[in-house]
Amino acid sequence: MAKLKVGIIGAGNIATSAHLPAYAQLTDIVEVVAIADIVPERAKDAAEKYGIPHYYASVEELIAGEPDVDYIDVCTWTAAHAPVAIAAAKAGKNILCEKPLAATLEQGLAIEAAVKEAGVQFMLAVVTRYGAEQQKFVELRDAGKFGEIYYAKCSYVRRRGTPGGWFTDKELAGGGPVLDIGVHAIDRTWYLMGRPKPVSVSAETSYRIGDYQTKGVGRWQPFGQGNGVFNTEDSASVFFRFEGGKSMVAEIAWAINGNESATTTIYGSKAGCTFEPLTIYGEDEEGYLSTEKPEVVGVNYFVEEIRHFIDCLNTGKTPISPIEDAVTVQRMLDGIYASAEKHEEVKI
Repeated sequence: MAKLKVGIIGAGNIATSAHLPAYAQLTDIVEVVAIADIVPERAKDAAEKYGIPHYYASVEELIAGEPDVDYIDVCTWTAAHAPVAIAAAKAGKNILCEKPLAATLEQGLAIEAAVKEAGVQFMLAVVTRYGAEQQKFVELRDAGKFGEIYYAKCSYVRRRGTPGGWFTDKELAGGGPVLDIGVHAIDRTWYLMGRPKPVSVSAETSYRIGDYQTKGVGRWQPFGQGNGVFNTEDSASVFFRFEGGKSMVAEIAWAINGNESATTTIYGSKAGCTFEPLTIYGEDEEGYLSTEKPEVVGVNYFVEEIRHFIDCLNTGKTPISPIEDAVTVQRMLDGIYASAEKHEEVKI
């Protein structure tokens, strides 16, 4: 098959520290032909560093200059996902979009409508679905190893790890850790449960620690300077209900006075599971409790994610993380904020 051609929109940290290094390992199947950024100098710097032939100031300029590009890789801040993805869809371009889908459900639904109207392929870049342990779990789950999966717990908790720049400006980011890192834990765990239909959510968010001045800790810094705005939550506690009496608990924090964690625990009627390392808690053939640790060879999540999307484009297969999943998870994330605002359970 011929190499696919990709144009990247957004030359910030996620593009230069994750996507572009992954593309550098996939040069046999994909070529980065252009990159665009609202700060053209940033796009120029990335183009020079990674040997990208062309750079532009917008998605519209890139598509006009590179009409044969096969797909657009959206690496902008969250509030720009919708306008960029919609422009790409209207131009007939397939789309790989960084998580979360959008800053709001309304924006996410607009992306979905544009994608379906144009008939293009869309995949949400929720990278932790693509780990080797996660894919091994899915294989075992589908073979019946865990029985009925009915409950799960997940966390993505930093003691002090609030990013800088636009991440703390709700207008640009859509929200705080719920949309930034909570989406990883919630999306991954819901996917591993088998994507049960969400029914309701009960949640609380906290704004108590805020823009801390703790010494000796670093921050993820997006390119460019922030505008000094800090109006997002710093943590959230969440309880989801799904059809069939299934449920999930999630803990999310950029900043909290407690232990750091990034975990998913799955509970099934035959066995349960934790990750890193993949560990299965069940019973052996003789009826005794057993603990198994299947051997799994690690992979680069970003490489496997992009490889999967390219395979889908070449074969017509539906991606592991399609637009429908992206919208459902966006409903779950929006539900967290709605519940926290009302201090009561809300329907999803």
